[in-house]
Amino acid sequence: MASGGKLQGKVGVVTGASSGIGAAIAEGLAAEGMTVMLAARRRERLVELQQKIEAAGGKARVCQTDVTSEDDVFALFHAVNNEFARLDLLVNCAGMADHIATDELDYSRWLKIIDTNLNSVFLCSKQALRMMKPQKRGRIINIGSISSQMPRPKAIGYAAAKSALEGITRSMALDYREFGITVSIVRPGSTVSELSANMAERPATQVMQAAEIASIVTLMACLPDETNFIEATAFPIGQPFLGRG
Repeated sequence: MASGGKLQGKVGVVTGASSGIGAAIAEGLAAEGMTVMLAARRRERLVELQQKIEAAGGKARVCQTDVTSEDDVFALFHAVNNEFARLDLLVNCAGMADHIATDELDYSRWLKIIDTNLNSVFLCSKQALRMMKPQKRGRIINIGSISSQMPRPKAIGYAAAKSALEGITRSMALDYREFGITVSIVRPGSTVSELSANMAERPATQVMQAAEIASIVTLMACLPDETNFIEATAFPIGQPFLGRG
């Protein structure tokens, strides 16, 4: 599929690509022909994913990146610009979860949660927008969470960051539509990943696979430049999200 996919010739950056939803998104985009820059802190995991994508006929590059570091983020997008001189898509997927009661949460931990889930989106989006504005096109997809609407217990930092991401998404979508740039958010429910222990042991009606979220992101990425699929919420039917469930 990669040789004739809907994203053939396009270039994207996926943060948090070393595992879980980020890795699945990178694979899905590459399967549609996009050249994907894989960004995360664990280089060895990125190289493994690059090899998997290339073995399937796709194209990927690796850039070890701490997305909470402004210097690292600048270097990431500088590398994209140097090699491709274009950027069609940014997927902000880097994140971390926490399960600590508010009165027990250290301020340093709070800052790390906000840095990883929220500040990284600002840093990466800022650099992506600087590339996309002269092109008069581009797409940013933020990976949020249904925790922005219905938090889990003992997860104030994560819920706060994902709630703020809703505002960031709409603000950027408004500010950059005049430049042909779309900004969207995807809110996964319970999904198998390294963020939540024992998630894979749940029944199928209570948990999704990362590939399911990747399929939504890929659908968004394949839309015409002029169309914004601004939000999507996906969750397993057994998750108590609707009503009293």
